[in-house]
Amino acid sequence: MAATGVILFSTKAVIVKLAYAYNIDPISLLLFRMLFSLPFYVGIYLVHRKKWAADPITGKQKGALLLIGVLGYYLASYFDFRGLANITASLERLILFSYPTFVLLMSMIYLKKRITKAQIISILITYTGIAIIFYERGGITAGSREELISGSLFVFASALTYAAYLVGSNALVAKVGSKRLTTYSLMVSCFAVILHYGVTHQVDLFSYPAPVYLLSIAMALFATVIPSFLINEAIKRIGAPTVAIVGSLGPVSTITLSMIFLGEMLTLPQFAGAFIIISGVIFITRNK
Repeated sequence: MAATGVILFSTKAVIVKLAYAYNIDPISLLLFRMLFSLPFYVGIYLVHRKKWAADPITGKQKGALLLIGVLGYYLASYFDFRGLANITASLERLILFSYPTFVLLMSMIYLKKRITKAQIISILITYTGIAIIFYERGGITAGSREELISGSLFVFASALTYAAYLVGSNALVAKVGSKRLTTYSLMVSCFAVILHYGVTHQVDLFSYPAPVYLLSIAMALFATVIPSFLINEAIKRIGAPTVAIVGSLGPVSTITLSMIFLGEMLTLPQFAGAFIIISGVIFITRNK
């Protein structure tokens, strides 16, 4: 179950790259992802609203949910989609996979948790792998160093905001429940994306080729809704640490899918860098 959820999540970058071939911009594609996902989460809300109404959340918790929704599903996704416009799906997934290092650092700074020597070594291992990937310049789509840097910085920003979401939701999930947290956060994110789109674009939702809508539906179902429930259920059954380790399948899956569907190829040193990154993150999750 956890492995299936991780692999489904990993298809997102490949689907985004396929959609970009039809000249759609990041915020419009993100809007379609959210719009096609929203009905499922609204349905979940309607099914559980009486149960949730019997256990109301406080004003402070509402504010926290609002912030988490903006960080985790709006900003993190937007930065990720922006980055994918300039770098390969493989590099995007490897950079994004570094988010546990940010979780550790935020926990140290804001939650006053100590970082062990093993965790410091794990962080160094992870960024050594990223440095190898960058040195090889394997993430360039259009052959431009500026695009590589810009795209990578956006994905690092995505990893940073996603880590902030995880740190913030860690304390909140025990109070409101994972299903309610996910549902409310995604609904907040959807409205944030709609607002962003409305401010920056003229409303023109029906001018794209049919494949854009089909890819958006596929991304909503198979890279958003279904895996979110699989991962939540897996966490209940086998625990978050084990699910985090299973998450190491994500980059491997994305690299494989990008080779098959996008024609992206990694050199031997880049494969070595990917292996080092995955090893570093596994060490982090095992030493929490």
